[in-house]
Amino acid sequence: MATADLKQGLEPAGWQRHLLPGQMVAGPGARRSLRDWVVDLIVTGAALVVGVLTLASGWHEHGELFRLLDIVLGVASLGALWERRRHPVWVAAFVVPASAISALAGGAALVALFNAAIRCNRRHLAWITLATLLASIVDSLLYENGEAWAGIIISFLAVGVTVGWGLFVRVRRDLVESLHERAARLEEEGRLRAERARAAERERIAREMHDVLAHRLSLLSLHAGALEFRPGAPPAEIAATAAVVREAAAAALEELRDVVGVLREGTEGESRPPQPTLADLPALIEESRAAGMRIEAELELPEGALDEGPGSAGRTAYRIVQEGLTNARKHAPGALVRVRVAAPAEGELTVEVSNRAPLRPVPAPALPGAGSGLIGLGERVELAGGELRHEIAGDGDFVLTATLPWERRAR
Repeated sequence: MATADLKQGLEPAGWQRHLLPGQMVAGPGARRSLRDWVVDLIVTGAALVVGVLTLASGWHEHGELFRLLDIVLGVASLGALWERRRHPVWVAAFVVPASAISALAGGAALVALFNAAIRCNRRHLAWITLATLLASIVDSLLYENGEAWAGIIISFLAVGVTVGWGLFVRVRRDLVESLHERAARLEEEGRLRAERARAAERERIAREMHDVLAHRLSLLSLHAGALEFRPGAPPAEIAATAAVVREAAAAALEELRDVVGVLREGTEGESRPPQPTLADLPALIEESRAAGMRIEAELELPEGALDEGPGSAGRTAYRIVQEGLTNARKHAPGALVRVRVAAPAEGELTVEVSNRAPLRPVPAPALPGAGSGLIGLGERVELAGGELRHEIAGDGDFVLTATLPWERRAR
């Protein structure tokens, strides 16, 4: 659809199509445009005038049979000019030899040569030019009694002017076509760049929505599942769980509103919500513990690292821990989750999230997600210049590990 719109946008208007050659508008083999009909009539008329004047100058130098042959070949040559666009070589192959013995075909030969200069390749043009020069010599010897050399010189000058003019027109047409193709290519490239930008923005928003909402919704689903499978729980416990569900739903709605706000705003000067950093990791872990998860956390970071502002490594580390906790709630409810975030003063920031098999089965509703979070997380880590690995260890634990470039800012 986009390609069709592009072509439609580059095509001339209806009235302009009549003023352009048919081949330029619709390609080779196209029907004649109004401009082509006018040009054909003018060219044929001019060739006829030149041929008649040449024939009249030597009318009495040949017999009636030769005159008849001259007229027949001349008329046939004029008619062949109407096919010069489709078959330039074949038209020249007939008209040029005919002009050697037909004075009436002299003008048509110059038109065929001009057409060859516009449409034929160099090899064919060279042969046609040479044939035209030889035909002009033969014609001068037949019709110019005593003044053959003068006729040959005039014919050579006419051939040179015709070829030069034709090559000039050809260069001009090639330039116009190249500019047209360049404009089409630039417009197509602009459309592709816009599509790539839109696709990249959609991927970014989808990744952000997954990172923001998956954690909240998994908490909400976990508590809702507890209410479903424990209908006889004490009222106070039910009320507390319902309050957690309400708070999680409100937080998810607020974060969704922030993401939608980013989607609606422009890419320049937009006001985005603060991005999470390493400083938000303790709150994330405590929130998951409050939801009933068993978590062992080790944050081995240099002094003051948690107080630093937003950074690519810190933001990515937060998302890795968030995704690891979300996956543990989805696929191993009740399991012990170990979180370890460590970094030297400079070097690589290491993030590791592993979960052990649950001590006893805890019923929980099935949650959507078939690895799409890990795929998006892998892209995020790769963009940050790090490496992400996930595997099942020998003891059956699922281990999510990431290493990120880590360079603290000078204080």
